[in-house]
Amino acid sequence: MSVTTPISSSGTFTFDANGSDPLTVHRLGFGAMRITGPGIWDDPADLDNARAVLRKAVDLGVDLIDTADSYGPEVSERLIREALHPYDGVVIATKGGLTRHGPDRWQPVGRPEYLRQCVMMSLRRLGVDRIDLWQLHRIDPKVPADEQFGVIAEMVDEGLIRHVGLSEVNVDDLKAAQKTLNVVSVQNLYHAGLRQSEELLAHCTVHNIGFIPWFPLGNRELLAEDGVVAAQAKRLGVLPAQVALAWLLQRSPVMLPIPGTGSIAHLEENCTAAEVTLDAEAVAAIDAIA
Repeated sequence: MSVTTPISSSGTFTFDANGSDPLTVHRLGFGAMRITGPGIWDDPADLDNARAVLRKAVDLGVDLIDTADSYGPEVSERLIREALHPYDGVVIATKGGLTRHGPDRWQPVGRPEYLRQCVMMSLRRLGVDRIDLWQLHRIDPKVPADEQFGVIAEMVDEGLIRHVGLSEVNVDDLKAAQKTLNVVSVQNLYHAGLRQSEELLAHCTVHNIGFIPWFPLGNRELLAEDGVVAAQAKRLGVLPAQVALAWLLQRSPVMLPIPGTGSIAHLEENCTAAEVTLDAEAVAAIDAIA
């Protein structure tokens, strides 16, 4: 018997829809960065709560959870396995290619041997034989891009990676990678108040490439009580965060927001955003922010 959940209202997106290995998920997912400690470093203060948040996300219908080996580092992937393995239809998308040297400190490393190590260790931590969606966290400017794409292609051929995504790229980066890889998704900073990736989003929409906006709720200014988003939320009788997420879902059919939180209450609010439909007045008002 099928069960209707809030996430069901977000619709679905299929990675590699026209390829040989389609993978369908609901469009509103969960970002597992915030289940770590402050500065995305070390364990969270309450490990049981972090696991409960992950389980609740799945209960609410989430079937796309985005993480990275650098979240913690290693903490997010470990908690995902502890809470959710063997996953049962939930796609765990992870990333590699960023090293950590302390709280809020990130450094790209794209040497082929390191990227291979990233994948092998993520496989071990997640307890899987193949990663459904592995994303290059950053293209390392110090390493020839073709070398980075080449080793990823090798790991696809070896059956270690099912689908490939990129993070923080532009259209030219994407086209360069596509000479070697079948790129099914990109993950860039994007929200209602920050749209520097608009050209990439348009390109992805035309070519049916998943666009995963990280930091989809933006900063406090975007959701401030005296702001445009809050005003529309009040008019519609919903929460500002729900309006911001609903705007993203209505922006493009390839958009897959992944709001993250360490709070079950906030998780429930975010997931319910899938049931919010913005009218023309709200869309126009938020479109005008940027």
